[in-house]
Amino acid sequence: MMRLSWLLRRSFDFGEREVAHWFPGHMAKGLKQMKTKLKNIDCIVEIHDARISFMIKRILAQLKQQGVGKVIFTNCLKDQNIKQVVPAISELIGCSQRFHREESTETCIMVIGVPNVGKSSLINALRRTHLRKGKASKVGAEPGITRSVLTKIQVAESPLLFLLDTPGVLSPRIESVETGMKLALCGTILDHLVGEDILADYLLYILNEQMQHRYVEHYGLEKPCADIETLLKRIALKLGKTQKVKAITGVGDVNITVPNYNAAAYDFIRTFRRGQLGVVMLD
Repeated sequence: MMRLSWLLRRSFDFGEREVAHWFPGHMAKGLKQMKTKLKNIDCIVEIHDARISFMIKRILAQLKQQGVGKVIFTNCLKDQNIKQVVPAISELIGCSQRFHREESTETCIMVIGVPNVGKSSLINALRRTHLRKGKASKVGAEPGITRSVLTKIQVAESPLLFLLDTPGVLSPRIESVETGMKLALCGTILDHLVGEDILADYLLYILNEQMQHRYVEHYGLEKPCADIETLLKRIALKLGKTQKVKAITGVGDVNITVPNYNAAAYDFIRTFRRGQLGVVMLD
C-alpha cells in the first residue's frame, strides 16, 4: 500500500486573503425584477449545487422544519430525474390556492438560485424532455450569464407550463474565505476575483484530502502530487500550453519558452467542474 501521508496537507493556508465581495449591479436589478413578477408566479423552484454539501444539509434541515418534502436531485447534463420535476410542480400547485391566478389555464414557475448553479440548464433539460426542443436559455461556464429576468419560456405542453429564468443572486457578503473558495470552485464567483492559481491550489488540496486521485491518470502523472506548481507545470506541458517571455542576459534579450501556469490552472479547474476528476463533496 502506497504511503500518502507526505502528500496530504493537514489544512489549507488561506493567508491574509479577504472574503470576496461580489454583488454587481445586475444582481440588485434582477432582485427588483423578480419581486415585481411574483404576482404572476404559481410556484418557485430553487436550485442548489449538491457539491456544496454544507449548503444542502442546512437547506434540507430548514425545509424539513417547514414541512417541505419535495426535493429532487437531478443531473441536467444526463437528464437524470428531470421527468420528476413537472409532476412535482403540478402536484404542489394542485394542492395550493392560486388566488388571483385561478382562471389562468397556464402555470408559470420562477427558477432561482446562486450564479452558475444550473438554472438555465434545468430549463433547457425540461424543454428537451417534454417538448423535444433545443436551448432557450443561454448557458455558460462563468457566473453572470443570465443578466435579467427573461420572458416566459415554455417547457411543457401538458400541463401548459412556462418558466422564468432569473439572474443568479448571492448574498452581498460571504461569511468566510473557505466558503468563498468552495463557491468559487463551483463557478458561483468569478475566478479572477479569487485567483485561478489559488483556486487550483485549493482544488488540489481538496482532491488529495478526499483521496480523489483521478487527476493523476487524467494528466499522465506517475503519482499524486501535493505541490500545485509541479502539477500545473505538468498540465501545461501535456496540453502544450506554453508562452514566450523575454529574459535579459549579459549578451542581450533572449526569448525563452516557459509553461503557461494560468492556462494550466484554467484547465484544471474546468476539468473538475465538468466532473472528470471524480465525485467530490466540498464539505
